[in-house]
Amino acid sequence: MASENIIERERCVTGIDGLDNILNGGIPRGNTILFTGSCGTGKTTLSLEFLVHGALADENSLFVSVTESSEKLTTNVIPYDFFEESLIKTGKLAFVDMPVIYERLGLTNVEFSLEDVDTLVRALGNLVDELSVKRLVIDSITSVCYRLKTEEKIREFILKIGKALSTRGCTSLLISEISPSADRYSLYGVEEAIADGIVLMGNYERRGDLLRTLQVVKMRGTVHSRAKYVLDLTPAGVLLVPLLKGGGGL
Repeated sequence: MASENIIERERCVTGIDGLDNILNGGIPRGNTILFTGSCGTGKTTLSLEFLVHGALADENSLFVSVTESSEKLTTNVIPYDFFEESLIKTGKLAFVDMPVIYERLGLTNVEFSLEDVDTLVRALGNLVDELSVKRLVIDSITSVCYRLKTEEKIREFILKIGKALSTRGCTSLLISEISPSADRYSLYGVEEAIADGIVLMGNYERRGDLLRTLQVVKMRGTVHSRAKYVLDLTPAGVLLVPLLKGGGGL
């Protein structure tokens, strides 16, 4: 019976064929996923492709940029052949800068209080309602956590934002920055315990080449492969092939 329940969960098809195959059809709708890895592993590019495919499938998609201006992102990080400018013009694909949200909410303190956490979650939920968002990316959740400081506030934020988005049927990717030598999947270790899923992205050196890799560590609501895959960023989209135990891709 448990396996039947897993299969029956509605899926948010990412549009990235290799990832959808790994996840047995896509991300379970409403899940909050931690996409984690060190700098240069392709986290932002993959998350943008997830949103573009959503917009093309008539699902309103929102990218919340915490550290980099959305204007710079749209100029430099959407290299896909299938990307259409009309998606932004019609509002199917939207970009919001988190510092602008902070300013509008009056969140000027270096460290947020628990009340500030509630204010921020409420504002993001209202934004999702206003724009009828079904796919959301926050890049990066690590930068938000810098303003939360304590494990208690980080736990509150992840739990509350996850619940707020899930009840709205919104599937979300939270980008987490970690160092290459980190022994956990998030800066504070709290984020990974609460998220519905963890996708680990990394670099793998093979004969002088630095390959990007992707591995689904956990995903609630679906059976999935836990194998490591080589990730290639191309104009046609993200390509994934199994990483052979000998070190090569198929």
